[in-house]
Amino acid sequence: MALAALLWEMVRLWWSFTNGAVLMVFAAAGGLWLAVFYLSDRKKNRDRWQQAGRDVIVVHCLSPGRFTPNTSPFVMKLLTFLRLARLPHLVDHEEPFGPKGKTPWITLNGEDFTDSHLIIEMLSDQYNIDLTNSLTAEQRAAAKAFTVMIDEHVCWCLRAWRFGEDGGSNLKEGLSLPFYKRLLFPLFVREQRTALWHQGVGRHSHAAVRAMMKEDLLALSKYLGDKPFLMGDTACAVDCSMFAFLANILYNYNRSPYYAVVNEELVNLRQYVERLKSQLWPDWDECLASP
Repeated sequence: MALAALLWEMVRLWWSFTNGAVLMVFAAAGGLWLAVFYLSDRKKNRDRWQQAGRDVIVVHCLSPGRFTPNTSPFVMKLLTFLRLARLPHLVDHEEPFGPKGKTPWITLNGEDFTDSHLIIEMLSDQYNIDLTNSLTAEQRAAAKAFTVMIDEHVCWCLRAWRFGEDGGSNLKEGLSLPFYKRLLFPLFVREQRTALWHQGVGRHSHAAVRAMMKEDLLALSKYLGDKPFLMGDTACAVDCSMFAFLANILYNYNRSPYYAVVNEELVNLRQYVERLKSQLWPDWDECLASP
């Protein structure tokens, strides 16, 4: 990104002293140089990932946050699953966005896989991991329904506050960004607002979205009750989603109305987060970005 910014400034200055034809030649040469540089750098990354070892999962994601090991709930979901399943992995931040432009994604034995949900399903099949084998068919169905609710509804309701109401300010406080990425942050917020509009949640009033979100949190709280995990005595994949999003609320949404709901009203949800954090993330503080 820094190289691209430098190149753009050079192009702008060159435009001031030359005509468009010269600029086109310069831009083409610069573009070719950037392409060669990118391919060379990518090959170095590939070689480095390969050195991780056979069957070691390389997780590609954004840099650590200041209050959570990652500000993306889907990254936290995948990392929590890997810890729960005790699968060997390492985290890499060099290329956070994968072939489909999404984060997280993984490299495993030279192959790329994207989307946290699909990655978890693939790894479960490949390593013969079934975290729901102690559940009844009815409990499995409930776990599936709750996972969809969290990943597809809670997710967008939280984004509506994060980018629609708060304008990304609370998120920005939790990110460790170089100056040039901070300059581009307003464009990122605008892109997220556009996505919210197209998805549909962004078309509702803030009050309506808050009411929907509180209903979701209340449903999770009632179903959890006094159980250690959502489905009972054993943690499964739905707990990875639930923990990721609730932890995000408690640590990255401290100015949101949902923080008070989880921290003060639905106390069993806060206790749930603290319990899983203690069990699966004993090194939580070591995983955060440096102050």
